[in-house]
Amino acid sequence: MSDVHTQLRLHLFALQAAGVEFLPVPPPRTAPSAPRVVAAPTALPTAAIPTTAPTPVSVSAPVPPAVPMVDPLEIRRIALDQLATTVAACARCPELYATRTQTVFGAGPLAPELCFVGEAPGADEDRLGQPFVGAAGQLLTKIITAMGMKREEVYICNTLKCRPPMNRTPSSQECANCREFFDRQLELVRPRFLCCLGAVAAQNVLQSPLRIGQLRGRFHEYQGIPVLCTFHPAYLLRDPSKKKECWDDLKMLLRKMGRPIPGEK
Repeated sequence: MSDVHTQLRLHLFALQAAGVEFLPVPPPRTAPSAPRVVAAPTALPTAAIPTTAPTPVSVSAPVPPAVPMVDPLEIRRIALDQLATTVAACARCPELYATRTQTVFGAGPLAPELCFVGEAPGADEDRLGQPFVGAAGQLLTKIITAMGMKREEVYICNTLKCRPPMNRTPSSQECANCREFFDRQLELVRPRFLCCLGAVAAQNVLQSPLRIGQLRGRFHEYQGIPVLCTFHPAYLLRDPSKKKECWDDLKMLLRKMGRPIPGEK
């Protein structure tokens, strides 16, 4: 594809991401012509009149270049990248802005079947810029595998995009500051199901004061998306006895998703 076509395609992507749904087409420009003087017809001799129709001349009109198709998924991907860039420059929370190494936006495909939502990045995530890459992230990967899925198939993010100092619980103001980014992120990712990991994530997503024990065991809803809440993997590392209850939650989620439960007939 030529550079002109590439630039046109990216320009159309940007326009559609900005909400432009159509472009006006101006009428064709024609140069003014001098008035025609039509002479009075004169009679033709009979011999000059042709007896057969002339052979038609085929004139092929020039074919305009094809306008590249705009992929809606690509539009959302571009918008998501732009949102990540905006988040990376955010300074709404002075303490988090001053102490973070980098923001941790999210990872995974668009339009996934499932999205896991955590509380906030930890030290490993802050260092690497990716969600759930520490010890809790390794356990989450095992949980995803036990569900019969691959980590690459799901989207993973946190309600907050910056690490609170010493991994403290985010304040209500910090959660509110990041809420706009989180809502827009899920609007673009469009998962079919959500799984909130831990009390802070569940309370933030559902805007609920209930404890995780009160939120577990049933489905909730966020923007029309079914939501299941369970324990955070970091909590399971501290209290392995809760793993069975977590697995019960995830089996409930798998049934809701219409997926088989590994190990069950």
